[in-house]
Amino acid sequence: MTDTSSSFDTPLAHELAEIRRRKQALASSSLPLPSKTRIITVSNQKGGVGKTTTTVNLAAALARSGAKVLVIDLDPQGNASTALSVEHRADVQSVYDVIVSDEELGDVVQKSPEFDRLYCVPANIHLAGAEIELVSLVAREQRLGRALRRYLDSLDEPFHYVFIDCPPSLGLLTINAFVAATEVLIPIQCEYYALEGLSQLLQNIQLIERHLNPDLQVSTILLTMYDSRTNLANQVAQDVRDHFPRETLDTIIPRSVRVSEAPSYGQSVISYDPNSSGSLSYLEAAAEMARRGVMPKKSESTNGEGE
Repeated sequence: MTDTSSSFDTPLAHELAEIRRRKQALASSSLPLPSKTRIITVSNQKGGVGKTTTTVNLAAALARSGAKVLVIDLDPQGNASTALSVEHRADVQSVYDVIVSDEELGDVVQKSPEFDRLYCVPANIHLAGAEIELVSLVAREQRLGRALRRYLDSLDEPFHYVFIDCPPSLGLLTINAFVAATEVLIPIQCEYYALEGLSQLLQNIQLIERHLNPDLQVSTILLTMYDSRTNLANQVAQDVRDHFPRETLDTIIPRSVRVSEAPSYGQSVISYDPNSSGSLSYLEAAAEMARRGVMPKKSESTNGEGE
């Protein structure tokens, strides 16, 4: 006689049960909305760490939960624009026109078809030359920040979140993003050399904070491309948590074919495959960010002034 109970005690059955549990947990909770706009620059000068993927999917996850979200694509490759299905041909007005030609940000904002409350400022090929053109302009480090604040102040209904996707470098475009933001989110992949260059990035952020934007802080570190089968991934994750216990989210983003496929369809993984492990992980990361709010700076918390 066959033991039918064994069919319910397999790795696949456990995986399906875990996915069902995570979906139920996400569905049963509503996310708090911030009282003022959170402006978050997503940056890591190391390429291939899931920076644009993280920007797009966190933005989509928060918009799906009811937040009003703006993504500013500041990477000349325009991958965030592609993933959100907004037009970014060379003849379309883009973030380039805002930071170089002083166009109003509101004139270049497009609504993403992805979710009803998700918007994007696209990047196109013209942005590739912006680093050189910015050198001779007045207040070259502050052009995006001034345009963004002017736009946000003009709105009757404010955005809850603004995400700025940076190029994988520490040039003038990234400096503009740091000056415009109040928070920095750093994606770190769980692979060899993950922490390489991170100290230089943190030093640059500290310089921006000291000289150009005293409100800036590293608020969030997200572990990406995690493969639980490898000892290396577990070691990297532990090293990051040891160095950044306050900033590192509990949620980890796994390696996922669905996450990689979604941009080719002009979608985030949140809408492309909402039941995939990658989608659930980004939804959980967004929920964790929303519930955490903005942590007080270390200097403030040590003085008893934190929340």
